[in-house]
Amino acid sequence: MSDMPLTDNLTERQQALLILLVREHIATSESVSSGLLAQKTDLRISSATIRNEMAVLEEKGYIRSLHTSSGRVPTEEGYRFFVKYLIEHEEDLQPVENLKLQIADNPLELDSWMQMAAMMLSQETQVAAIVTEPRLLAPNRFKQMQVISVQGRMVLMVLVLTSGHVHQQMLIMAEPVTQAVLSQACEHINRYAYDKDSHGLYELARTQTSVLARELCMLAADALQQMDDWNSKIAYQTGFSELLPYLEEQGVKQALKILEGEAPLNEIMSDLVHEKAGTVRVIIAGEGRWESLSNLSMVLGRYGTRQFVGAVGVMGPTRMPYGKAIPAVSHVAHLISKMLDKIHDNEDASQTEVDNDTDEVIQGLLE
Repeated sequence: MSDMPLTDNLTERQQALLILLVREHIATSESVSSGLLAQKTDLRISSATIRNEMAVLEEKGYIRSLHTSSGRVPTEEGYRFFVKYLIEHEEDLQPVENLKLQIADNPLELDSWMQMAAMMLSQETQVAAIVTEPRLLAPNRFKQMQVISVQGRMVLMVLVLTSGHVHQQMLIMAEPVTQAVLSQACEHINRYAYDKDSHGLYELARTQTSVLARELCMLAADALQQMDDWNSKIAYQTGFSELLPYLEEQGVKQALKILEGEAPLNEIMSDLVHEKAGTVRVIIAGEGRWESLSNLSMVLGRYGTRQFVGAVGVMGPTRMPYGKAIPAVSHVAHLISKMLDKIHDNEDASQTEVDNDTDEVIQGLLE
């Protein structure tokens, strides 16, 4: 305990008792008495002294009484202190050797692996696990487009991005346009729009004297903007049905809103997006910032590469096994990042081949 940093308002002994109380409550879900703390602690102090210290901890907002009995449970502030302590004292985090072995034995494709990672996280921590879809860090950029006449005023827009991704969208033009005219307009746009993001395309559209070129340029800009605005969606989740019995009614409603995409995952990710891969964010009862998470705790890890970013994490009641959850989430976030790095290295090495394939696809559509 001698290396434990003092907070502004807790003595070293109070910190030790608070940490022990939080550990016991997480393990048992029961309120913790001064007598139990006296049995468990290495500190040579009496139950009476512990009662006095617990009174101080309660007065300062770290613990509270559930009933008139002597038992106490942590408050949200108490849990936050405990998590800060765990992060500062990494040796107190529980090892994830079992998780490492399971992952090493299952070299799967990315989608299958991410789904398995969520399942293993849930099993390891006994709470619900989520993995969000990876999204681009940088804005999408235009490479080329072709618009293919289908029937009457109906056309197919094929938009190729510099990342190699292809976006296809059916459109209804204001009036029928021949394929020759459409191809000429696309050729003009491709000459000036290369590597522009949605804002650059909007600016280019304003300079076009041709009504058709201006309309097509705006449609391409709209498509890029929609892709850039794509929300952080949960790709995989598991363990929610097992979690629900441990939550009160409000917690259940909040958990369901997360599944439905109504919880503030985007806002949380914006705080994580520029952190290193494996960085973990612990959110206890919404941190006073997100009312929609006021009855839940989340441990989220940032995974990603130079191009893509996402989150993997667990969610449960505030009485969550943080000592397991923090290292497990961090480890899985690191592994997903490494896997994405390998995939994107392979993609970069074969980008010329991808570009050629894309050109062949567009040419086939035109024919």
